Amino acid sequence: PGIYVCAKCGHELFSSRSKYEHSSPWPAFTETIHEDSVAKRLERPGALKVSCGKCGNGLGHEFLNDGPKRGQSRF
Repeated sequence: PGIYVCAKCGHELFSSRSKYEHSSPWPAFTETIHEDSVAKRLERPGALKVSCGKCGNGLGHEFLNDGPKRGQSRF
């Protein structure tokens, strides 16, 4: 339990309250902890490239409409 932060700069990214089990081997979250926690850019339809909102460190992707509930995204 707690806050997940950027490994490079310590910026707050996700809360364990938004973490859920997913079939991928990576941690999955439904939302960021702050509106400016991450920066996003379109990589392909249905997937955004995600980086730290403070230092730009690469974090992976946001998969649109792939969360645990209909209409939710998965980080």
